[in-house]
Amino acid sequence: MKELVCIVCPRGCRLTVDEDNGYAVTGNSCPRGAEYGRTELQNPTRVLTTTVKVAGGMHRRLPVRTNRAIPKGLLLAAMEEAAKVSLTAPVEAGQVIIPDLLGTGADLIASRAMPVAP
Repeated sequence: MKELVCIVCPRGCRLTVDEDNGYAVTGNSCPRGAEYGRTELQNPTRVLTTTVKVAGGMHRRLPVRTNRAIPKGLLLAAMEEAAKVSLTAPVEAGQVIIPDLLGTGADLIASRAMPVAP
């Protein structure tokens, strides 16, 4: 049995996941908590948030994120891909920076707009 704290909502339910019993979850207050507990042990995923270089903008770095969660085991490789990116301003919020990041189906997108520096 594994014990987790659910991060799906602010309640922070204390989950117990029984790996030997089909990943049965107890301690959850909602169905989303049960799904989180199963997924976290079978195939954990995370939304990647980082920054990329941008030239000619108001700032030198642009915050980016994946538009959906990717496998936790790919986070370092995804960070390496993001580190290779160098953009030129302007950039729009939501603009796709890297489509289908590492074949995950998730796009790396701009978290904010980056106007050209005055």
